Amino acid sequence: MTLSTFYIPSMNIMGADCLGAAIDAMAGHGFKHALIVTDSMLVKIGLAGKISEALRAKGIAATLFDGVQPNPTVGNVEAGLALLRQSGCDCVVSLGGGSPHDCAKGIALCAANGGKIADYEGVDKSAKPQLPLVAINTTAGTASEMTRFCIITDERRHIKMAIVDRHVTPLLSVNDPSMMVNKPAALTAATGMDALTHAVEAYVSTIATPITDACALKAVSLIAQNLRQAVKDGQDLHAREQMAYAQFLAGMAFNNASLGYVHAMAHQLGGFYDLPHGVCNAVLLPHVEEFNAGVSAARLRDVAAAMGVEVKGLSPEAGAAACLKAIRTLAADIGIPAGLAGLGVKPADIPTLAANALNDACGLTNPRPASQAEIEGIYKAAL
Repeated sequence: MTLSTFYIPSMNIMGADCLGAAIDAMAGHGFKHALIVTDSMLVKIGLAGKISEALRAKGIAATLFDGVQPNPTVGNVEAGLALLRQSGCDCVVSLGGGSPHDCAKGIALCAANGGKIADYEGVDKSAKPQLPLVAINTTAGTASEMTRFCIITDERRHIKMAIVDRHVTPLLSVNDPSMMVNKPAALTAATGMDALTHAVEAYVSTIATPITDACALKAVSLIAQNLRQAVKDGQDLHAREQMAYAQFLAGMAFNNASLGYVHAMAHQLGGFYDLPHGVCNAVLLPHVEEFNAGVSAARLRDVAAAMGVEVKGLSPEAGAAACLKAIRTLAADIGIPAGLAGLGVKPADIPTLAANALNDACGLTNPRPASQAEIEGIYKAAL
């Protein structure tokens, strides 16, 4: 029997207008001073101020750090950590999508364990839990608000560090779809495809379990049914809520079954070119799964079925082909670029990107091991 451990925050609050319940839960923990980690846009639209006021109304002081970049960096973590220590904060609140959540995890982990964030690159390198983190989500995609994954860009090496650590799991996750309705269509598309990638990679992972399988397939189904509408009409609260559940389910899947070469390769594109993570995943996903189909055809047929494709009577190979077609069709329908070349990826950089991808922890559970040449071939096919 294979040992399996299932990681998830101890409390997860979901549903329209649930933010008040989350603030009440924070007050119940007795926190005194929170560092709010977010980006400048959420400050500009007043959402960060709203959170600060709600915390203060419950007797929790708030200090704002809005220096998070779209691909958070070592420098972002260090700046936030310095402010946390200067302000004497006893907890962290992340507000936004994956970037603020990951930056906040890096800050909270270093605050509790010392050292630099690069010390924790890899799997379970920390000695003790991070400072308490409450993750308030505003996008339906990364699931970083509830995972043990933290991705930080090392500006010096031009790579994304994958920190996979049970100690960066947030104390509390918050998914309020009413906070997601004003997100731009392009962001909705990219984060939605990120969630789909999480679900697919978790389902074909070498350490998938019946629990992660159930989460992954339900996530795929919800995304196939709701992502197009969420992109088309960002004010559709039902579609937003269903996508919030989908990305959370996908997070439950990959938080425990891990990921694969799509993420290992996308991380390098983000670190090297500062490209949006969800878009990179979306472009790479069908190409990596075409490579994986040699060993995962039956599982990809299951994914096709979850996406609404009629697979009865199809061989595993034909079902896998149908899956790839469904993924490409969904991506095209919501405006995802067709290839990496249009994003500025240069063929001359591919050997370096491939070498770095092979060192990424996310690739360890890909169902089919790849050589340097094979990873290079996938990148070239995706151009």
